[in-house]
Amino acid sequence: MHALSIPTWIIHVSSVIEWIVAIWLIWVYSGVSQNPAWRYLAIAMLPLLVSAMCACTWHFFDNPLNLEWLVTLQAAMTVVGNSTVCAAAWWIWRSAKLTTPPSS
Repeated sequence: MHALSIPTWIIHVSSVIEWIVAIWLIWVYSGVSQNPAWRYLAIAMLPLLVSAMCACTWHFFDNPLNLEWLVTLQAAMTVVGNSTVCAAAWWIWRSAKLTTPPSS
């Protein structure tokens, strides 16, 4: 745990907490707005949360070589997460476009 300073740990942990809260708030918004497309965004954010948790885990154990696979998993989850969030954003845009009446 000595690999990072206390302020850096605060930033890492608070970022993970913020991500969890953001996922939860988007899920709640989906219910309030009665628009299930927003739930796809909340689900699409999960690989990026896994990516952040991989980074925190690797740093927590002082970046050991035997856990270097976490770095690869983090990179993979970042690629998957960016792709799924992009797809979810497109789905939200598409659902809004389909429900909005055309302007004259």
